[in-house]
Amino acid sequence: MAEEGKPLRKIAEAFKELANAINSQSPDGDEEPRIELGQFSLACSLVSPLFGCLGIAFKFAERDYDDKVRDLAEASKSISTLEVMMDKDIESNCVRTGGSHTRNLLRVKRGLDMVRVLFAQILASEGNSLKDPASKAYAQVFAPYHSWAIRTAVGAGMYALPTKAQLLKKLNEDEASARIQMQNYIASSTPVIIYIDQLFNTRKLGINW
Repeated sequence: MAEEGKPLRKIAEAFKELANAINSQSPDGDEEPRIELGQFSLACSLVSPLFGCLGIAFKFAERDYDDKVRDLAEASKSISTLEVMMDKDIESNCVRTGGSHTRNLLRVKRGLDMVRVLFAQILASEGNSLKDPASKAYAQVFAPYHSWAIRTAVGAGMYALPTKAQLLKKLNEDEASARIQMQNYIASSTPVIIYIDQLFNTRKLGINW
């Protein structure tokens, strides 16, 4: 069980459980593995504090991400899995409608991916600045879907990012322990993100909208 006050560890452990759920099912036939919507939304909710720790540059992401995760958590009260949720939206012809669970899932997935890329960039960088890692993560994951106004606001906010040392202090980690937990999140979130992409692509919904 994760230690109290250690958000990175809680996140890494929650996504390891999701990844294990996907990998353990590895069906031989055509039936796809299934992810419990409640378990998924709970794991995603643990990521929210990270956006808050990054300051004004990612304030838009924090609000948007939190709203979408809350929607998925609410949906989990009556819908069992991600797969059932998506198929219900397809049946109702509302996949791309603003506020649909499936559309919200795609937005949440991008939030998870942004954190994954950010951690990879932090691990690959030297020094105490987060500007370059955060800028690269934003450019890769979010920027293609944002208007010029949002991209400009985010770019300006990058100058107000905390330092790496400040971020680690907020997360109650030292550099060595943070490196381990970031690596763990990258390893465990990658199969989850790939799996969600596959859910969209096998249903011919695409992921670039």
